[in-house]
Amino acid sequence: KSRFVSMASHEFRTPLSAILSSTSLIEHYMTPGQEEKRGKHLDRIRSSVGNLTSILDDFLSLEKLEQGKVEIFPTQCQVKDVINKVIDMMDVAIRKKSIVVAFYLTGSQWMSTDTKILESILINLLSNAIKYSAEKGRIEILAQTFNDTTFISVRDYGIGIPYEAQQQLFDKFYRAPNAMNIQGTGLGLNIVKRYVELLDGSITFSSIENEGSIFSLEIPTVLKSGSRNEPKSRN
Repeated sequence: KSRFVSMASHEFRTPLSAILSSTSLIEHYMTPGQEEKRGKHLDRIRSSVGNLTSILDDFLSLEKLEQGKVEIFPTQCQVKDVINKVIDMMDVAIRKKSIVVAFYLTGSQWMSTDTKILESILINLLSNAIKYSAEKGRIEILAQTFNDTTFISVRDYGIGIPYEAQQQLFDKFYRAPNAMNIQGTGLGLNIVKRYVELLDGSITFSSIENEGSIFSLEIPTVLKSGSRNEPKSRN
């Protein structure tokens, strides 16, 4: 619990300070002709609220996983629909950095899996790819289905992950040294790994610092129903 409280208080401080600062400044830009300045600070508030929401989502997701409260409900879906939905959900962040997202699909399009869990996994991976990419960067998403397995990869050409940090990347609260100045909880990839395991899948990655990263998922095309994660003790 103490680690949660410490992390939350640290991560909440930056977006809350930005919101407070922008609301104060908006009060000074209420006269005609200052719409652009007001709009700039409203965008800053929206972005900060989005950051807070993301942090809360991480904490709540981890809490449910820790308590064994995540149940899996497979439904039939098309891979392209799930991925296109995730890309649409991240559209503001993509456009803000003028990033090109290329999506390639081969093989069958149908899966039977928990689409909400799959969406959460892909949102986290795409969000990281955007976060660690430069302005006007490129992200590639590839989905392929062969026999009983669906393969999905998310590749960016951003800051990459230092070799010495790669062994700990999925550890709870871990942040790579070159990501310390970029906002994050250090929970996202830990949650992703545990979600992937709930789908009876696996996740791997390869990365070169300053060249980018590729995260690869292998997920059963048809998931057995009725699974549920087990509670884990806290450190």
